[in-house]
Amino acid sequence: MASETDVVGKPEMAGRVQQRLAGILEVMSKEELKEFQLRLPDKELCGSSPGATIAQPEKADGMKVASDMVAQYGEQQAWDLALHTWEQMGLSELCAQARKEVALKPRVPELYQNQRIKRPCPTQSWKSDDFQQQFTQLLLLQRSQPRDSKFLLSGRSHHRVVEEQVHLMDVRDLFGPGLGTQEGPHTVILHGVAGIGKSTLARQVRVAWEEGWLYRDRFQHVFYFNCRELAQTRAMSLTELITKDLDAPAASIEQILSQTKKLLFILDNLDEPKWDLKEQRSELCLHWNQQQQVPTLLGSLLEKTLLPEASLLITARITALGKLIPSLKQPHWVEVLGFSESARKEYFYKYFTDKSQAIRAFSLVESNQALLTMCLMPLVSWLVCTCLKQQMEQGQQLSLTSQTTTALFLHYFFNTLQTQFLGTKLRVLCSLAAGGTRQGKTVFSQGDLLKHGLDETVISTLLKKGILLEHPMSLSYSFIHLCFQEFFAAMFFALEDEREEIIEDVDKLIEVYGINNLSGTPTMCFLFGLLSDEGLKEMESIFKCMLHGKWAWQLLLWAQMEFHGRRSSLPPYSWQLLHCLYEMQHEGLLRQAMGELQGMRMYVQTDMELLMFTYCFKFFHCVKRLQVNEGGQHRQAWRHPRVVLFSCVPFTDAWWKIFFSILQDSPSLQELDLSGNFLSYSAIQSLCEALKYPHCHLETLRLAGCGLTAEGCKELVCGMSANSNLSSLDLSFNLFLDAGAEHIFQKMTQQNCELWQLRLVNCGLTSSCCQDLASTLSASPSLTELDLQQNDLGDLGVRLLCEGLRQPTCHLRLLCLDQTQLSEEVTEMLQTLKKDKRHLLIVNPWKPNLAIPKETPGGGDMSDDTSTLKLPAPESAPTGHLHMEPLETEDDFWGPTGPVAIEVVNEEKSLYRVHLPVAGSYHWPNMGLHFVVRWPVTIEIEICAWDQLLRKTVPQDSWMAAGPLFDIKAEPGAVAAVYLPHFVALEGEHVDISMFQVAHFKGEGILLEKPARVELHYIVLENPSFSPIGVLLRMIHAALRIPVIANVLLYYQLYSEEVAFHLYLIPSDYSIQKAIDDEEKKFYFLRLHKPPPLTPLYLGSHYTLSGSENMEIIPEELKLCYRSPGEPQLFSEFFVGHLGSGIRLHMKDKKDGTVVWEAVVKTGYLRHAATLVSPGLIDVPTLSHFVDQYRAQLVARVTSVDPVLDRLHGQVLSEEQYERVRAEPTKPDQMRRLFSFSTSWDWACKDQLYQALKETHPHLIMELLEMWGYKGDYEDYRHLSR
Repeated sequence: MASETDVVGKPEMAGRVQQRLAGILEVMSKEELKEFQLRLPDKELCGSSPGATIAQPEKADGMKVASDMVAQYGEQQAWDLALHTWEQMGLSELCAQARKEVALKPRVPELYQNQRIKRPCPTQSWKSDDFQQQFTQLLLLQRSQPRDSKFLLSGRSHHRVVEEQVHLMDVRDLFGPGLGTQEGPHTVILHGVAGIGKSTLARQVRVAWEEGWLYRDRFQHVFYFNCRELAQTRAMSLTELITKDLDAPAASIEQILSQTKKLLFILDNLDEPKWDLKEQRSELCLHWNQQQQVPTLLGSLLEKTLLPEASLLITARITALGKLIPSLKQPHWVEVLGFSESARKEYFYKYFTDKSQAIRAFSLVESNQALLTMCLMPLVSWLVCTCLKQQMEQGQQLSLTSQTTTALFLHYFFNTLQTQFLGTKLRVLCSLAAGGTRQGKTVFSQGDLLKHGLDETVISTLLKKGILLEHPMSLSYSFIHLCFQEFFAAMFFALEDEREEIIEDVDKLIEVYGINNLSGTPTMCFLFGLLSDEGLKEMESIFKCMLHGKWAWQLLLWAQMEFHGRRSSLPPYSWQLLHCLYEMQHEGLLRQAMGELQGMRMYVQTDMELLMFTYCFKFFHCVKRLQVNEGGQHRQAWRHPRVVLFSCVPFTDAWWKIFFSILQDSPSLQELDLSGNFLSYSAIQSLCEALKYPHCHLETLRLAGCGLTAEGCKELVCGMSANSNLSSLDLSFNLFLDAGAEHIFQKMTQQNCELWQLRLVNCGLTSSCCQDLASTLSASPSLTELDLQQNDLGDLGVRLLCEGLRQPTCHLRLLCLDQTQLSEEVTEMLQTLKKDKRHLLIVNPWKPNLAIPKETPGGGDMSDDTSTLKLPAPESAPTGHLHMEPLETEDDFWGPTGPVAIEVVNEEKSLYRVHLPVAGSYHWPNMGLHFVVRWPVTIEIEICAWDQLLRKTVPQDSWMAAGPLFDIKAEPGAVAAVYLPHFVALEGEHVDISMFQVAHFKGEGILLEKPARVELHYIVLENPSFSPIGVLLRMIHAALRIPVIANVLLYYQLYSEEVAFHLYLIPSDYSIQKAIDDEEKKFYFLRLHKPPPLTPLYLGSHYTLSGSENMEIIPEELKLCYRSPGEPQLFSEFFVGHLGSGIRLHMKDKKDGTVVWEAVVKTGYLRHAATLVSPGLIDVPTLSHFVDQYRAQLVARVTSVDPVLDRLHGQVLSEEQYERVRAEPTKPDQMRRLFSFSTSWDWACKDQLYQALKETHPHLIMELLEMWGYKGDYEDYRHLSR
């Protein structure tokens, strides 16, 4: 049965929509109205009622069309359809007019018809309508958890920065799928610091929904509630709550609640009232008509006991989240970061309608870096614009020199309030604000105001000036923004002179905010700022009094207590405390508070937080090393004194400009490590300017994996030339190629270079730059260490390098150089050179856990640095070849922070996952895949087969697969470039690189993309989009032979009387090799690693196989062809009865008889499948390790994981892996995560895990050993297994 609201409400609403819609249609011409009707969809498409019909175009007028549309489509759909149709017709002015009228303005219940809030003067209040119109898009960061959530929940500092997923998002995606989920959230928490724009954004969401451009498809009703106002009501039901929304829709409560999935409740400032939602949990409301205390009602919505399918949008300050978290059900966390730099400029141009005024205002702000940075807060931007507009209106010269928010507030209020209001009247306003702060009160009755001496005249002035806001419904008042109340409260505290009252005030602030949140409150920040030298002078001028600054000493004592016990380090989320110190700008206080700090890990993500950090850093006199975004699996354990700066937000050019200001006045800083962070050309320019500062004493600069280009190198060396202190430079993993290296070497040759260490690992260098390098070696006597690992210098390049090394002016003592691909002649040349220059040590790469201390040229020991060898004295130099293991393993990605382990997600599907911890360049040697990423990102990689996809979409005679096919998934925008491997030999004279394309398979079709460039072994895509992708080569002539890099795979199996061999000839494609490996292992064949063919071979050519023994080879002839990994591969099979001293295998080109490959197989190379063979020779399926054999039991029964992790940390587990395991919610989940890393471990690493388990769970390990049948220790089992 329809309710009374149904009967009355619907006709009233329909009549209003019809009237407004008709009014707009009537102003259209007959032709426009006719076109409008013809564009309307058929009724069948709209789901209209069968009896409704649209009027004929030639007969209808505006009123008739409006009536029919409302009858057929309903109120909201009719209005939305009209807007859409007008837009299609190009009637933009008509659309604008329609939106202004807000045709669907919801009805106001009669009970509240005359109780609308009086809006403050629009030119004064920053919450007024003009501010809404000037609102600019805010930066939003979606997080998997709020910042330092452990600190918020426990009140204890959390010294580890836990890895979490984050990404920037758009307001339209607030209710889209979350991080790691496919469904949209029901609860979204908009959180951030005070004044960052949370409430404004919440109101904008409501307005945008009303205007029809946001969430219209998702929500049928959106309700907005300011919890500050709700706190004035003691109890109500959900019905009354909905009715309390002055813009509630004209529908019955039953209709509204019939589709709870379509409801959105916006709870603004939920943290502001002094509610304890946790205490209400036992009295949760279960029915929408049940009247309850307001906090109980809201708690029921949060706990989802009431309207569990409804959506919530909640705003709260970041420091208040601790009291909300226990009440929330699976919330999605979105932090508001304020305006970007471009948005700040946009805001100024919206505020000032006169463009010339906007230009003048923003130019002034740009000249003040601190002020420009603070303008990321919408409240600050509004204050700045208001101050400058006042100066323009009064004909004054524009001037605003504020460096802190406190100074800006002082300037604003001093110029806004009339002179006669200052002094006594301002003091009582401060008293009102302080009283409210002490009581946790933000809404004041008229009696409260009168009690503090604020009469009606003063109240009227404060309302006109936009300082107070009136709430007529409850006959109450509040400050227009909570920050205003907190500023005046801080001013009141600063005016106190008696020490006893000061101590009482501090205790009261702790009671209101909590000891752990005190430094994060605006009141405390403002108090620090007001007690600065500038603040005290300003207040003395305002209040005509002498302030003794006793508060300053009290705050100094409080700050020292905060730092007490943290002399070695600060927790990562100390930016709130730094904000207080920044506001005070007191160098003496900062020296006392921070002078003895040895190091810290600081987490910042906005320009404002970075500004505070850079200001305070210059007082860290004991800190000599600064690192940005430390990461990686094998980074050295963090040691003092070092500061590590973390951020999960991509760095902008503006961010780097602020950051590099550190070098201007930090004389103690000696080492700067930016490895893994992408540096644009503009950022490099900012760095070079900073290197020229006279107080920059930087000695070591690490820029590994920063995306440096050749032009960036040119700029960098110019900055280096102005800094005589710089002695160590690491530019590894930047593909600036020979062009970039030439800039470096030529500058070093021309000037008296002071570098003693230069690292250029994996920079794409070839022999082309080696002549310049040789000249540099002879012209740079200070250079003693040079690292050229993972560069393809070739025989020619190394010959040129040797010429430079032989020069008497070359004093190089350590050269790191890959030697595995060099000819025997060049290798001998290096050996001879080492004998001639006994002080020179030439080594192959080494593993990062080889901790060898470094000795600086001055003799100082830096024992925690493993980047170089401690150089032996010339007389003790070794005479033989020093072999060291490769730095990376083939199964890892190699990046700016070292090896990064790959997680095997699905072995059968060849699906892998890797988390690249910092921005930079990463290479997977095993697969030949290479990524350049802009920020930390998790990437999934599946190795696919070409055959099915290619056969469906591309003619086989026109295109040829030229490399593996990958299905890659990554966060959009995170990957700056991907290097896809190909096996075409570009040295071949018949290859046209313009014929390369990258295939994207989408649905049933294929898209071909031209690569950004083609390199020796890679096809490069910049800013790629991902689907199954791989490299294709266009076949112009079927008879044309394509030169390719080929590989020979040799497998064997031992029988009692003979040995069986399988030999494959394939293009150098790891996906094919893996498919063959997997197939051969099924039949217990083991692989012998043999070198590849001597020269490129040709696809389609035939090659014959022969041996030194009389053996039968079937077939003797193999054709080099490409077969997808999913297809059977061609191979030759042969048997050998007795190897004797060994056999020699030969492969020849059938056409001309040229030997293209040969190898020797000896008895000592062969082992049975049950025997573990040296991994350097053979890939074999070995018996399982103990921890693998009992994985299921260990996952289920290990009860204490942390002690195990502590024993593995720094030995087997990296910092990142350690934290990822600990972040899992349960012990079995932690063990599963630990085992996910073990897939890339060798036997020794698993031994360490066994030992850790044996020490922490001895009874469990002994029980499992007995289950296996061993009564002894694991050593017996291990020897038998191996």
